[in-house]
Amino acid sequence: MGGLKVNRSIGWIKFSAFSLAIVLALTGCSSSKSGSSDASNPKQEVKQTAVVGGELTYALATSPDSLDPHRSGLAVAVRVLRTIYDSLVVQLPDGSIKPWLATEWTVAPDGLSYIFKLRNDVKFQDGTPFNAEAVKYSYDRILDPATKAANSGALIKPYKSAEVIDEFTVKINLETPSRAFLGNLSQALLGIVSPTAAKKYGDQFGKNPVGSGPYSFVKWEENASIQVKRSPDYNWAPEIVENKGKAYLDQITFSIVPEEATRIGSVQSKQVLAGETVPPQNVVSLKSDSNVQVHQVNTNGLPYTLFINQRKAPWGELKARQALQAAIDVDAIVKTLYLGTYPRAWSPLSPGVFGYDASLENGIKPDISKANKLLDELGWVKGADGIREKEGKKLTLHYVDGSPNREKRNDIAVIIQQQLKQVGIVVEVEITKDTANVVYTKGAYDIYGNSQVNSDPNALYSFYHTSDPKARPSLPGLADPQVDKWLEQGAIEPDDKKRAELYKQVQKSIIDNAVIIPIYVFPYTVAASKTVKGLKFDSLGYPLFNDTFIQK
Repeated sequence: MGGLKVNRSIGWIKFSAFSLAIVLALTGCSSSKSGSSDASNPKQEVKQTAVVGGELTYALATSPDSLDPHRSGLAVAVRVLRTIYDSLVVQLPDGSIKPWLATEWTVAPDGLSYIFKLRNDVKFQDGTPFNAEAVKYSYDRILDPATKAANSGALIKPYKSAEVIDEFTVKINLETPSRAFLGNLSQALLGIVSPTAAKKYGDQFGKNPVGSGPYSFVKWEENASIQVKRSPDYNWAPEIVENKGKAYLDQITFSIVPEEATRIGSVQSKQVLAGETVPPQNVVSLKSDSNVQVHQVNTNGLPYTLFINQRKAPWGELKARQALQAAIDVDAIVKTLYLGTYPRAWSPLSPGVFGYDASLENGIKPDISKANKLLDELGWVKGADGIREKEGKKLTLHYVDGSPNREKRNDIAVIIQQQLKQVGIVVEVEITKDTANVVYTKGAYDIYGNSQVNSDPNALYSFYHTSDPKARPSLPGLADPQVDKWLEQGAIEPDDKKRAELYKQVQKSIIDNAVIIPIYVFPYTVAASKTVKGLKFDSLGYPLFNDTFIQK
């Protein structure tokens, strides 16, 4: 409750000093090419014999909220969840779906059911067997309102029910056909949990997680560290990694180190062997450090996007939203804050997602004159203080952010505060952890930023389809019957070419109607000691530790 209000004058002072530092940095070094990726590539790495044993220390930027995959929705949690849980299938970087806990499957001609054949040699870390009952239990658990599974609940749609055919065969029924369903089953948030452990621990399962993954949970010290150890009997890794057997490392300790300079300094001083989310100003210097390797992987899904709340006046009017679109200089924001290490976003989708519309790139240019003209046309007149007024009311924009400057998102708000001041809009910035109440319950925002990791364009549905009055409202409050139709058809369209066209129409409509301001595509960045070998990333950009070992 009670979000922290940012003092505008203080924010500007900080921004001015920061900008000066950025300018100096820009004149002192050349920036790396936007969108470049230095992801670990085993083909480029000299093949070495894996070393068994040792501990990897890995610094996380924030603490996971839960290690229950069905309850968490944080990307940082998934980095740990991937060590503990397996999924039914795996998605390879080319988008294809391959076996994991399921060995094969068939899809009914009407697309309304799947029959999965399961591995018969898998055990959970508590010694109980993995079988069809465990699959049914896991997926039914996500639908159970008592689980409070917001993110995994959205991912598993349109799951209806599961039937146990025999011990290692399960039939899954859907409410409607879905092109996204199989790919979503590969995501960690739909990981298979031990029914025995989940029933035993109930609400505390997130602190006592049990899956069938390559590492098992050891302990969690609040806001300090999470430790997992090698599962000795693991022998069922998916095609995306080379080591199909037990992991090489004895254990992994995830340290929670929110302060970025401390986190990266810990890697350089060898207090930890790896640290995530390298600040842009450190990427270039770390790449020239002979003791450190830098991995950068662009994440897929919805880029970091500012959603304009159409339920709040005057933002329900197209010209008002187009004025924001013209007045906000996204290029300047991204270049200033991320020094060429983050690609600018142009669409509601990131470039790696099927159906991405590259024709939108470079389509929006900042235009202060246009913004002023649009606001004039709406009757918002600049007063003596430079702020626009209409019918005695100042034109203010309430900008809500829910993170303690994660990826410099608070700094984005401060820059936009200054940019919109030029056209006579006052921006009130509220930084609050209570987004569930402020944003989703009260809808008390004009702009709110969010992103989502996902591999399928159907991710657009929950953000842009007209909201069910009984469900959580969508962030922009868009209600466009044509967009609804495209999204509904895209979810089931069997022809890939037609499906891609549907999503391109959705993206173009969203940008043409200034529903959002896309900002950046997040490159997940890890700095690691050069002694850390075999660190890989899945198709969504999450680290995989099956092949990881420490060179002696």
